[in-house]
Amino acid sequence: MKTLNFIILSILICTGNFVAQTTDQDKPGLNIGNIAPDLDLKNPNGDNIKLSSLKGNIVLIDFWASWCGPCRRENPNIVAAYNKYSKSKFKDAKGFKIYSVSLDKNKSAWENAILKDKLIWKEHVSDLNGWASQSATAYGVRGIPYNFLIDSEGRIISKNLRGIALHQQIDKLVKSL
Repeated sequence: MKTLNFIILSILICTGNFVAQTTDQDKPGLNIGNIAPDLDLKNPNGDNIKLSSLKGNIVLIDFWASWCGPCRRENPNIVAAYNKYSKSKFKDAKGFKIYSVSLDKNKSAWENAILKDKLIWKEHVSDLNGWASQSATAYGVRGIPYNFLIDSEGRIISKNLRGIALHQQIDKLVKSL
């Protein structure tokens, strides 16, 4: 029997019909279920923050800029989500974080927008390259605001959530009492 299993496995491998244990979803990508590409950008103080350092949490990767009117109008909703979920208990995560990726070129405009819009979380990052940002390219961002919601393992759960849709998606992840 072992010999027969070995022969069948050998045939499957040789003919390309063998499915490896890793799937396309185990590779970084931008589709629902893919591992989100890691980012490593500087905060306003010049310290690097890796997206992967937030693993274990539900994370909203939020692409925005200080000069973007729709982004600034969506910021109160992002703040409300942070205030609502940062202290919530989740089914499969230790918490909720926001990884704000700014497409600004002007550092002071970026910092002023963070203060003015009361974006109180710590994970604000940018390479200050505007649309030439490698992070925007890595995530295929062609318009902002744009976001990705990832689970505690770093897998993309949902994309481009705005308004109540953001809250509804996160609500599904909260532990019920």
